[in-house]
Amino acid sequence: MSGTPGPRNGRVRVLIVDDEPALTELLSVAVTEAGWRPYPAADGHSALRLARGCAPHAVVLDGMLPDLDGLQVLRRLRYESPKLPVLMLTARDALERRIEGLAMGADDYVTKPFSLEEVVLRLRGLLRRAGTAGARADDSVRVLGDLVLTEETREVHRDGTPIGLTAKEFDLLALLLNHPRQVLSKAQILEHVWSSTFDGGGNLVEVYISNLRRKIDKGRAPMIRTVRGLGYAIRSAEDGR
Repeated sequence: MSGTPGPRNGRVRVLIVDDEPALTELLSVAVTEAGWRPYPAADGHSALRLARGCAPHAVVLDGMLPDLDGLQVLRRLRYESPKLPVLMLTARDALERRIEGLAMGADDYVTKPFSLEEVVLRLRGLLRRAGTAGARADDSVRVLGDLVLTEETREVHRDGTPIGLTAKEFDLLALLLNHPRQVLSKAQILEHVWSSTFDGGGNLVEVYISNLRRKIDKGRAPMIRTVRGLGYAIRSAEDGR
């Protein structure tokens, strides 16, 4: 992260950091209904890795996390992106915590329990002041599990680690991420990535799928799946189906 990304980077991206799955889901729905794209993380380390990949426009950060302290996460976010708007979530009786958060650079806070409408309104105000409230809606960034692809910069990260791809490998991965969990045949892949159905094209697809697996999946839980007799699909590592 090098400063807060502007509207040219596409749809407003909001990183949501909270270890309560039900609350994270509610916040994600509220963010989506506001016209923004949510990126949930359940702990501090995951949040920092995801932030480096997706370059969020704003962060909703719980003060209490299971690994890194929320203030530690805030400090690291501030170090890497000084102008990134951060909205802290704090307990009602945590006055000292709120003061610490604001002193360390949090832009605003809400106390639990809170209304989702309040969170959206406060985020809207932070985005407006940061100049990103009107970011246009597009799909420059795609995220599936810990895999992040940014079309505008043609960058790929997995678990926060940059992955170097050739032009066609990037196009193939982008095609798969445009259709998560959907099985794409070799003919479909050839048509969209190479605009061709020449003889031997099936072998070409196999070679590029193998290259992608070597770069994306090696040493990690596999995401690129072969569906025998049908084609290939990409799924999050947690999706065993």
